[in-house]
Amino acid sequence: KERIKEWPYSKKVLLPHLGEEHEAPHPGEIFRQPDLLDTLVKLVEAEQKALDEGKSRKEAIYAAYARFYKGDIAEEFVRGCQEQGGLITMEDLANWKVYIEEPVMTKYKEIEVYKLTCWVQGPVLLQMLNMLENVDLKSMGYNSVNYIHALYQVMNLAYADRDFYYGDPYFPPQEPIKGLLSKEYAKERLKKINWNINDPDVKPGDPYPFEEKKNPYLDLLETWSNVGSAEKERRTETDASAFEEAFTAGTTSIQAADKEGWIVSATPSGGWIPACIAGKTGIGMSQRMQSFVLDEAKNPFNVVAPGKRPRATLTPSLAIKDGKPFLSFAVQGGDTQDQNMLQFFLNVVEFGMNVQEACEAANIVSYQMQSSFDKHVASPGRLRLNEKIPQIIRDNLADMGYKLDYRKYTSGPITAIYYDWKHGTFWGGASNFGEDYGIAW
Repeated sequence: KERIKEWPYSKKVLLPHLGEEHEAPHPGEIFRQPDLLDTLVKLVEAEQKALDEGKSRKEAIYAAYARFYKGDIAEEFVRGCQEQGGLITMEDLANWKVYIEEPVMTKYKEIEVYKLTCWVQGPVLLQMLNMLENVDLKSMGYNSVNYIHALYQVMNLAYADRDFYYGDPYFPPQEPIKGLLSKEYAKERLKKINWNINDPDVKPGDPYPFEEKKNPYLDLLETWSNVGSAEKERRTETDASAFEEAFTAGTTSIQAADKEGWIVSATPSGGWIPACIAGKTGIGMSQRMQSFVLDEAKNPFNVVAPGKRPRATLTPSLAIKDGKPFLSFAVQGGDTQDQNMLQFFLNVVEFGMNVQEACEAANIVSYQMQSSFDKHVASPGRLRLNEKIPQIIRDNLADMGYKLDYRKYTSGPITAIYYDWKHGTFWGGASNFGEDYGIAW
């Protein structure tokens, strides 16, 4: 609450009873956002005006778009941003655009899995699947010691690559995404695993030879490390939990499908504390700029620059089998998202769970990678387990060098749709906590 009070427009919206004993909206009270309403009305007005002039639906949508990014809404957004110390200009908003991009894809046992490319962390799921395709997971057993160890090691290998090689592909240098997603590169990375003990010093690999190029950053790889891990160790468990709760509260996952097989998988996010609202627009500004780095030694592809997108964690997912939609799935949870997505996918494909069982199943979480938030610190060997994991498995994992903690829930809320073409049905799944649910119509 004190953080919200630092921002004049945020406290007006989020603390409507400022100065009273209970300043936030009361239980059962309608949460009113009149400034946001005015912004939405202006968008509808722009659309309707274009339609009244005989323009097409597409042209009308772009008229609303222009009012938002170039018109009076943009002017108020910029004014409110700059009043509070921000740097966004009218030119910045006018130059912004949505990129229509080809997704990246890999095959896991003839199932095509699609993700957004490397300006988000999505390709790590594909890298992990490429490695695990060479491992007999089913024989290990669901959430056995060997299975948990295999997942943790593969996660860390893929995320180390994320932490060094991922960034906005519209800015130089060019990410080696072809090499990163190579099946042969995955086999080389898998050789790095010690199957008896955790490796706390996992480093990025060298994918360049797998796209017939020479790595220009070999010198940086030699000195690369999870910078800041010691600081993370000094943070209390209360501090860590409070931070995780704050940033996961800002993300949503949405799946939608129709009978023709059209699908949308989306992961919108933002709005967590400090939730700075831009003037009288009612619109909260993004906190994602914190995911940039300032030192190219950490990641030469994700160094902050004007107009550049930070490497985000948002990661919707689609899978296709036999030429038809098979799964759409997403989750909230920052760096844990693709860890959760990996386990959800394997629950369905390897262990035969239905979509709801897979959403509810216990996950593990690695914190060995660099955080995408705050000070980008890491906790090598830290492994979060579901509190129902048997003691003998806990003991064996501790003997392998893991630092264990436990939670009732070990992922953000997962949402998913499973497509059963044999019976002509779609199955919706949502985790049994949080506010996620499925609707059929």
